Amino acid sequence: MISAHTSPLAQPGSGDSGGMNVYVRELASSLAQSGVDCTVYTRADAAGLAPEVLIEPGYRVVHVEAGPHHLPKEALCEVMDEFTDAVKIDIAARGGVDAVHAHYWLSGLVGHRLKHELGVPFVMTFHTLARIKAAGGDPDPGLREVAELDIINCADAISVSCAEEERQFRSLHPDPVGRFETIAPGVHPAFFSPGDRRGARRALDLDPDRPLVVFVGRIQPLKGPDLAVRTMERLAGLGHGDARLLIIGGSSGADHHTTQVRELVDELGLSDRVDFVAPQPHHTLSSYYRAADVVMVPSRSESFGLVALEAAACGIPVVASGVGGLLSLVEHGRTGFVIDERNPRPFADAVAAILDDPVLAARMGRAGYEHSLQYRWGTAAARARRLYLELTALEPVACL
Repeated sequence: MISAHTSPLAQPGSGDSGGMNVYVRELASSLAQSGVDCTVYTRADAAGLAPEVLIEPGYRVVHVEAGPHHLPKEALCEVMDEFTDAVKIDIAARGGVDAVHAHYWLSGLVGHRLKHELGVPFVMTFHTLARIKAAGGDPDPGLREVAELDIINCADAISVSCAEEERQFRSLHPDPVGRFETIAPGVHPAFFSPGDRRGARRALDLDPDRPLVVFVGRIQPLKGPDLAVRTMERLAGLGHGDARLLIIGGSSGADHHTTQVRELVDELGLSDRVDFVAPQPHHTLSSYYRAADVVMVPSRSESFGLVALEAAACGIPVVASGVGGLLSLVEHGRTGFVIDERNPRPFADAVAAILDDPVLAARMGRAGYEHSLQYRWGTAAARARRLYLELTALEPVACL
């Protein structure tokens, strides 16, 4: 597996680490547990990192030296050839591989080359596409879109998280030569499952009776923390001026957007109702979910939306944007509410409806938990393993 720009060992919720990191880490772990020997290659972004970290039998992370350690994300494409050369040498030293699975477009540049130079199947998971981000108001440099088109025209399979991601892909790109495969993320029920709200609040030193809205994600425009803040202002006019918002996550790259969100909180007079919490270890997020009355996911675009799934697994209603995989995860009116416009008013109305009706909230929480039961990492690994096996028996896609 190639995860060039961010490590599966990184703390989700800060820098460039988020749901993709969790996906790579958990998929590789579940593959190893199913008997697939799995090596994840990631770029060394700090001095002193161990060249190789054995996570568990059959699953290791290799830190590849390529370029200066501290590079902005937009400069990483300049060192991908160096990264690829180092990965190729390491693969040869280990006796070769049966397949390459790349995550994100930068890793796709690596996987594309390795397919041709090693003669192995190439699976691509984009996690997000330049055209999808642009449609959500977050355009990327033109180089990325050109690179993604090259990758699409060479990949033996493109892995998506859900049917909605495939539909959106097909609406923006010509059909790929390779096949689509749905490999949905999962949740660990040992970590993410319903629990006692008051107990969770005691553990986190939170007011046991004050309405609580939780946002989990990097503080960047794509994730919509500003919309969550503006929703809190609207809630005051709906009889919930005592509701509190926790924003759990850190800056992504430059911290100017964090500053902007904090300034917005002050401008709206919400400093006593909005609190910022540092990124949390993934397994401890369940306590924050369980403590919440509502989890908000107001993203501009989202290929899947792992936060929505994890919250649902904990039995918490979700109010989410009507984009990408969130359309598959949140059943409007049953497990939460899906909002089709980027306006705080409908978000606030949806949150207020849940806060005003404990019976509705409990019913949505139960339905969300039941919906989450279909998402397991073991299932994801079984599908990935079958895909790799099938591709090794087929003629590779000819690069267009």
